[in-house]
Order: sequence, then C-alpha cells, then structure tokens
Amino acid sequence: MMLHTPSDRSEAYIALGANLGDREGNLMQAIERLDQVPGITVERCSHLYETEPVGYVDQPMFLNMAVAVFTSLSPHRLLAEMQHIEKELGRVRHIHWGPRTVDLDLIWMDGQRLDTPELVLPHPRMQERAFVLRPLADIVSEEEPSGLYKVVQTALETLEGKEGIQLWKTSNWRSVSALSEN
Repeated sequence: MMLHTPSDRSEAYIALGANLGDREGNLMQAIERLDQVPGITVERCSHLYETEPVGYVDQPMFLNMAVAVFTSLSPHRLLAEMQHIEKELGRVRHIHWGPRTVDLDLIWMDGQRLDTPELVLPHPRMQERAFVLRPLADIVSEEEPSGLYKVVQTALETLEGKEGIQLWKTSNWRSVSALSEN
C-alpha cells in the first residue's frame, strides 16, 4: 500500500486514549468529530487496545488507539482542533497523566520537527510508550515516506513493558472497512 499525500495536505498521526465513561464511545466520537473538521480527513484507524495507566497509576485501565489523517491544517491549528474536541467530550485537566474522558495527542506530522511551548513534534515520549507504538504499528505502512515505520518498528523491538497492552477489540470505525475494500 503506497501512501500518496496531495502536496497541499500533510499526513499526521494522532494517538487517542480514554479511561472514563464510555471509553470506546468517547474514542469513536473523537474520530467522527476529527473527520468532520474542514481540512481533516481520517484515513486509517488502528485496533483498540486496553492498557495499564502510566505515570499516575491509581486510575482505571485505558483504551488506546491511533488514527492517520490527511490535513491541510498547520500543526498548531490541528492541535487546537484536537483540544477543542477533547473539551467538547468532557476532558478536564486536574491531574497530570490522570483519568480522562478522551485524550488526543499529535504524534507525528510528515516527519516535521517542531519545538514550541504548545507542541513538540515528533511527540517527545512516543518511543517510550507501548500504548502509542502498538496502535501506530497497525496503521503505518513500510512505504510511509517520512520514516515513521522504521521509528515505530525499532522502538517496539527494544521497548520494555509491552505486556501492559492487550488487543481489546478490532476497530469498527466506518472508514476502516471501506478502506480495506479498495
């Protein structure tokens, strides 16, 4: 599967997580809302994985997944849209790495390097987190031109603590089956 991105659009990868309320429902709503934003098209979705909390561990298990999107938005504008969706779905930030209805993290965007107070690309802890890497491995192709495939595979081979992530459910978001039929 060769990935082609129109020159006016970037391919971005977003990690999603939820551990409060209807975890799967919150993730699916976040994906639907992303896909409805002008300038964002959700292309591929990973399976859903149940994972142990990291950092602040006194909280429920998470569901995690990842999506690949094509976007004409800048990285900062995409981040702003993601944060708006989090807020709409009830995200509050009281405890660092604490429980949340939904969390959207911009992980990678066409291999861009960015370091601002609001956003660091690639995500600085991506390679340390099985709950990000395992879902990314579902949707990143070897042909992905910016090198993300190699980053994900290398990190997964060397990462410890992978036993804390288990396949929970295959993805049921509408575009997944449509894409596999092509």
